[in-house]
Amino acid sequence: MQLRTVAITVVLCALAELITGALLSARIADGLFQERLSQVKEEAAASLRGAQTTFDAGMGGNISATRTLVGDQLKTMRGDGSGMQPDTVLRVMPGEGRQWVPDSASSDAAEASITAALQEAVAEGNGVHWQSVTLRIDGRKEPGLAFGYKVQLPPERNYGLYLVYNLSQVQGTLNLIHGVLLLGGSLLLVVIGAIAWYVSRRALQPVAEAAATAEQLARGALDERMHVEGQDEVARLGRSFNRMADSLAAQIVQLETLSQMQQRFVSDVSHELRTPLTTVRMAAEVLHDARDDFDPINRRSAELLYDQVERFQTLLNDLLEISRFDAGAAVLDAGEWDLIPVAKRAIETAIPHAEAAGSTIDLVAPDTPVVVEMDPRRVERIVRNLVMNAVEHGEGRPIEVRVAGDAGAAAVAVRDHGIGLSPLDVARVFDRFWRKDAARARTTGGSGLGLSISMQDARLHGGWLQAWGEPGEGSVFRLTLPRVVGQRLSASPLPLADPVPGAAAEAEAEAVDADDTEWFPRVAEVFQEAEVVGEAQAEDADETGPVPGTLPPGLAGASAPTGAMPVVSPGAGAQESDTKPDAARPAPVPGAPSPEAPGPQHRAAPERPRGEDKE
Repeated sequence: MQLRTVAITVVLCALAELITGALLSARIADGLFQERLSQVKEEAAASLRGAQTTFDAGMGGNISATRTLVGDQLKTMRGDGSGMQPDTVLRVMPGEGRQWVPDSASSDAAEASITAALQEAVAEGNGVHWQSVTLRIDGRKEPGLAFGYKVQLPPERNYGLYLVYNLSQVQGTLNLIHGVLLLGGSLLLVVIGAIAWYVSRRALQPVAEAAATAEQLARGALDERMHVEGQDEVARLGRSFNRMADSLAAQIVQLETLSQMQQRFVSDVSHELRTPLTTVRMAAEVLHDARDDFDPINRRSAELLYDQVERFQTLLNDLLEISRFDAGAAVLDAGEWDLIPVAKRAIETAIPHAEAAGSTIDLVAPDTPVVVEMDPRRVERIVRNLVMNAVEHGEGRPIEVRVAGDAGAAAVAVRDHGIGLSPLDVARVFDRFWRKDAARARTTGGSGLGLSISMQDARLHGGWLQAWGEPGEGSVFRLTLPRVVGQRLSASPLPLADPVPGAAAEAEAEAVDADDTEWFPRVAEVFQEAEVVGEAQAEDADETGPVPGTLPPGLAGASAPTGAMPVVSPGAGAQESDTKPDAARPAPVPGAPSPEAPGPQHRAAPERPRGEDKE
């Protein structure tokens, strides 16, 4: 801004100097010309009329005497070397016949400068006529003045007698003045530029300091303040800025304190509830095992008690896990694992719930292992939450789980054909305890924290968790992981949705970038595809609040690798982005099949009991 201010000042001053200099130059040139014109005009008129008087007084009948008289007079008119010495030109008028005195000129430049217009004016009038002319001397053009007068020589012949004055001295004076104006204007511009730089620096320095202080505050340096001196407007601005920073810092500290108290409260309550909950759970298991000996009413009460205690246990575990993420204590236990057995194990856990809901779960995966550096327990939890979410909201329709990989990433996509969601739900899908329909009962007994925890797990791997949906058409949740932890993702090996001509626009809620080291678990942003999301939908999505953990939609996905079948059916359209509620965590299924044996180039994730599902 300082450079722009100096540049604008110098340019405007240069324009002002240019206009002023042009006006001054015109006035000075006109003044010099008028002064020299008035000086030589009287001198030329007197000299020309005096020549006619001399010719009349000394005129005789001798040609030689006449020529000598004319020559001497012309020499006298040219002067003796002092002052301005004009050149003389003598020309006979056209049609005068035989003349005694031939045409003569003291210089070729003077003779060539006499124009036909001046000759005509002299021939027609009796007075002294003048004209500005151009003298060509040694290839140079110099300004001049030509004066003409009609004289009569024997034998009664009319001649045009001309005096030509060279104004090169006047032009030299004008050039000197132009040089002085140019040099003075240049020096003045330098001085003006220096003054503008100094003044703008003094004026803008507090603004630059305020901008730097604001940047430091934005980076978290809450004790940064502006240096204030004086009592002027800038000092008032600095003091107001510092007061604002003090107020914001106090509010931020207060909010952080409240947040820490809330996190500590949730963590403490969760830990304190584990012991009595364990006792209640043991009593509930005893009653549940002996329910066959009870009457129908007590038997049903024992079953309800057992189910609700299990759900309470799941909710408590999820709260403990969320508190670890909030405290930044979550640790990734990464190793090279095959993603396919992990997905199979999550599907097998959800099969009993899917059968109860009337849905089928199909797995589409390549024949070769998809080895990824990951924490298998966390990834299995993500996939299980997504599958259970699809079962919960799949309306008894088929569910497809697809696994694929490429050189840089691996992905798991879960597709259901259930209720779907509107674009307004995109901004809420990963919120804690959020539900699309609060009146809708949970059929799988989830805690409402599944998708929120899944988002945290995905980000912990440096991956993406993305969603697409359309009301009445179902939805797709896609997990994309880098092959190596810490590697930046640029594309996904699986498409998020199959585009269909004429279908509605697609919107996406995407996971947090792995390089976003300053990400805070409760704060994130919403990124939506500008090319396909309508303005009204984008405004509605902005009003609903941020989506925890998002990425620019340019990283939304890529085409599927060879040999992998699409997740969505051929008739499914890529509609406007919708998302779906948190997946409910299922109860453990006794007798679930063991994982497949590891291949020669990978190892399968170990089977963990339900109690180890959380950190």
